[in-house]
Amino acid sequence: MPRKPRSAAPAPTPAPLQLGRETHLPNSPDEARLDRIPNPQADTDYLVRFTTPEFTSICPVTGQPDFAHIVIDMAPGPFLVESKSLKLYLLSFRNHGAFHEDCTVAIGKRLVKEIKPKFLRIGGYWYPRGGIPIDVFWQTGKLPKGLWLPDQGVTPYRGRG
Repeated sequence: MPRKPRSAAPAPTPAPLQLGRETHLPNSPDEARLDRIPNPQADTDYLVRFTTPEFTSICPVTGQPDFAHIVIDMAPGPFLVESKSLKLYLLSFRNHGAFHEDCTVAIGKRLVKEIKPKFLRIGGYWYPRGGIPIDVFWQTGKLPKGLWLPDQGVTPYRGRG
């Protein structure tokens, strides 16, 4: 007797976007969800910049707050990050204990994993603790030929503000 072919399991239904709905602040970056949407201009190279001048996390040693100005430059690929979900993701670091370098690079890597941009650059301009400002930069991908990548516009530390 011939076997019946197994039917493939149905693809999971994606969760609805957080945009346009009441949402709650995630307790941690791991719990935060980044929503992505199809890029309607995927055939065009362009740059998107997200700036978060009041980023906050917690020092994993002292428990004191750390503050940064985060700038994310991205040349989108097939997807865009939905900005409300990005905001909630970034806000979820407020109670997260991690060093400056870890926070900055983790944000960049998570965006690359979820959104798959052609190019991403993140600058974390951290305000001083113990008298030393720490600026962290990470990038991945190849900047599309001919695409203008402006300066991130954050002045070197001189009583930044």
